[in-house]
Amino acid sequence: MSFFSCFSFDGKKKSKKHNARRVPLRARLVPVSHQESESRSKLGVAKQRAAAKTATEKRVTGNGNIAAQTFTFRELAAATKNFRPECLLGEGGFGRVYKGRLEKTGQVVAIKQLDRNGLQGNREFLVEVLMLSLLHHEHLVNLIGYCADGEQRLLVYEYMALGSLEDHLLEISPNQTPLSWFTRMQIAFGAAKGLEYMHEKATPPVIYRDLKSSNILLNEDYIPKLSDFGLAKLGSLDEKANVSSRVMGTYGYCAPEYARTGQLTIKSDVYSFGVVLLELITGKRVIDTRRPTKEQNLVASAQPMFKDQNRYPELVDPLLGGNYPSRGLNQAVAVAAMCLQEDASVRPVMADVVVALSYLQGSPCSVVDGSSNHHQPLLESQEDDIPNIHGILVDKTTMNRQHAVAEAIRWGSNNSRNGQRSRRGTGPL
Repeated sequence: MSFFSCFSFDGKKKSKKHNARRVPLRARLVPVSHQESESRSKLGVAKQRAAAKTATEKRVTGNGNIAAQTFTFRELAAATKNFRPECLLGEGGFGRVYKGRLEKTGQVVAIKQLDRNGLQGNREFLVEVLMLSLLHHEHLVNLIGYCADGEQRLLVYEYMALGSLEDHLLEISPNQTPLSWFTRMQIAFGAAKGLEYMHEKATPPVIYRDLKSSNILLNEDYIPKLSDFGLAKLGSLDEKANVSSRVMGTYGYCAPEYARTGQLTIKSDVYSFGVVLLELITGKRVIDTRRPTKEQNLVASAQPMFKDQNRYPELVDPLLGGNYPSRGLNQAVAVAAMCLQEDASVRPVMADVVVALSYLQGSPCSVVDGSSNHHQPLLESQEDDIPNIHGILVDKTTMNRQHAVAEAIRWGSNNSRNGQRSRRGTGPL
């Protein structure tokens, strides 16, 4: 039975990665009958591999949904100058990522070479290839192709010039310009849009299961794209339904109910997003044993501040130098707090998060971007225009959650009009 017949999408289907199932990429995984097995035994090793590759390509591309290219190991070795150290972009438990240039097209790409003894096995490789071939969105990294020659497993992605969010937020050097408030909210908004697509546009939904700062990649314009989908799982159209799963992911980003029980829902991703948003606000890692004992867990140390709006400024990254809009901060912290609630049922859906963040990422504020040292004036809305999302932390009903989102829309619209009047010289700074 085809694994992919249960997927449907709005608009045209394009290639991109996400969850997959057991589509064989190795000769020993291709289902064969007894007669076929006897016939293959008469072939040489080279012919067996050629037959396996042909069978794989038919299975993967036969339905027309999957546009990922297949590459030979020789092609990718040439693209990376035989995987030279100077082409290395990074490495982790899954293996190494290299920058390369495809000889046939001249396209610059990122090539992930999986460590056969690493954390990402053959199943995760298949999941990533097939899911990213099925899902396509501007905030999901684009899968160009893969290589499954012999024991080699490589993935070829579009190249993201600025690397990961982690590189610019959590591991910045003393001479590196910190991300501005506006850029941080832009990144949060884009990541939220990617998750919203996975949860609400794919049918059935896809649960990412590994959202973290190192998996959010940035292009040259700081536009974020989610990457690394080897742990993704199919979810349910019912947000209350769960999927039983072996607990996977990264400590600190996993939702508490998932870590305890292995029961996975789309609300597990919402919690992970709240962690990333809190990292964007604070500039701190979610888990850091170098901090004082009571501050090592970022979420736990922030919980008391969530309940007192007057303490929100204590959360802000000192590297921002006070260059942030206070009302924008109130909104961002309230959204993070809602996503990080212990009870999964009262966390917002990603569509609500997208609405709440859509105005923050467009609000003008005093920033120092990496490309410029020009300070822009802060625009503050009136006190009466502050969205009362903070109130949702006390009253957790669905009606109040919807009301908070409606207020966010009204606040954003007022802020936008104020900004237009200010730019014409008729509004308050």
